[in-house]
Amino acid sequence: MPVFVLTILKVLFLALLYLFIARAIRVIYLDLVGPRAPQRAQVQASTPAPRRKRAQPRDLVVTEADGVARTFPMAAEPLQIGRSDACQVILQDTYASQMHARVFPKDGEWYVEDLGSTNGTYLNRVKVSDPAAVGAGDEIRIGKTTLEVRR
Repeated sequence: MPVFVLTILKVLFLALLYLFIARAIRVIYLDLVGPRAPQRAQVQASTPAPRRKRAQPRDLVVTEADGVARTFPMAAEPLQIGRSDACQVILQDTYASQMHARVFPKDGEWYVEDLGSTNGTYLNRVKVSDPAAVGAGDEIRIGKTTLEVRR
């Protein structure tokens, strides 16, 4: 084979190898950080935009990996979620932190907040970084555990 063809094949092989390594690093990064949530446009109007009225939640249904569901009433008090005995919602999930998240009422709405957990808290498949409003029908994921907000 001519030297020119071998050089071209070497360059193509190295390019494919670098592309493979770059893709592998990207997959590892996205696995650690999680996908980015779409940014919502900030409204610069003088009056706040009207918010959609959501159904007021009454229950938090927790379904762990074993399939057993437990229901916790969402009264006026916050619900701490985690593996610690001090939590109101105790999870048996090894991917959950001791004090993983909390669901709390504020100004007539309920919010979910991640408490600095290692694996993160997801609301409707979007990672929660700041307190996010929840309503009936929303799904919160902590590790392998699913928490559904019901009316």
